[in-house]
Amino acid sequence: MRHSNRMTIDSITEAGLEWLATGTGVLGSGGGGRPRIGRLRLQTLLDDDQYPDEIEVIPPEDLDPDATITSVGKIGAPSIGSEKLPKGDEELRALRALERGGDCSVDALIPGEIGGANSFAPLIVSLLTGLPVVDADAMGRALPKLQMDTFFINGHPVNCAVITDEKGNTIVYEDIDLPERFESLVRATTVELGGTAAYAYPILEGTFVKEYSVHHTLSLCHDLGRRIHEARAANEDPTEAVCDVTGGRRLFSGKVMDIKRRHDEGFTTGDVRIDEMEGDRTLVISFQNEFLHAELDGTTVATVPDLISLLDETTAEPILVDDVQFGQRVDVVGIPAPDLLTTDEALSVVGPEAFGYDHGYEPLGTSCIGGERSGSGGV
Repeated sequence: MRHSNRMTIDSITEAGLEWLATGTGVLGSGGGGRPRIGRLRLQTLLDDDQYPDEIEVIPPEDLDPDATITSVGKIGAPSIGSEKLPKGDEELRALRALERGGDCSVDALIPGEIGGANSFAPLIVSLLTGLPVVDADAMGRALPKLQMDTFFINGHPVNCAVITDEKGNTIVYEDIDLPERFESLVRATTVELGGTAAYAYPILEGTFVKEYSVHHTLSLCHDLGRRIHEARAANEDPTEAVCDVTGGRRLFSGKVMDIKRRHDEGFTTGDVRIDEMEGDRTLVISFQNEFLHAELDGTTVATVPDLISLLDETTAEPILVDDVQFGQRVDVVGIPAPDLLTTDEALSVVGPEAFGYDHGYEPLGTSCIGGERSGSGGV
């Protein structure tokens, strides 16, 4: 069954922050930074009388073709970001430095990815500046490398970018020839700055954002979080709510039996082993900041760019890579990737072979991220 009745939002208020945090956690696929930190930063501003009580959200299809848009957020290893708390103005300083370096005035903000705390960064800067936020993003999920967004995949140049940190360091990049080189330069800088930093990049036009962003993903996260919380309150299965809203399917349920993590060149990498409670099957999920690849008894059952989300078995609260612990009882849900991540051009950058896996991409099913919704089960 296909649905097209998802409600879109035109603003974000304090009342919807918990829903948004849960929804962005699911689409973060284990990464993107802690939604709780982003939510608390945003709630603090919304509670402050000197800032507005709501954030304006505009649909991508209504953008002025000549509008100037950029993304703001954080880069670095999630485990370090959980401990290295921000000063609070890093993204705003990055935005202002981008405007100076690019000799432009930004008209709207957009999340670079819709997963985790990076979904909240444009909302925070929106309250500080009065700029609206586009109901879209450049991944439809979270992914570990900067070149893995739909803007760079579809040929947008690295025209201007800024990295800042809590100490006031500001580094400006201009006219970098390749997104992959941009990733290498920024990753090395981030490691030098302590493992996490804030960014603003690139300078985009409304026409390009309309065509190459994943549409209505803020609305999707808001709807997804609402449905999860409503299912909990009604004593229904919240994991089924996740599948219904996202067009995903439950891949596995079990108990975390082993987790290996390491810090590797600015990333958190490793794998988690999950065993069935009643049965002898084992699921192994590997990750690089985000969950990337799942094998059931040695057979691949889900892989990037499709989303793999680890959820608490009872509440469907998303579990981040950094929060996986021995003994947790979990559901593993696979969610089809947005169409913009499944083109030949995109798969060369975000497909399993781009991460070193020796097989091609076998899609889970039809995505509702950035498009229509598939029913529970997804395929």
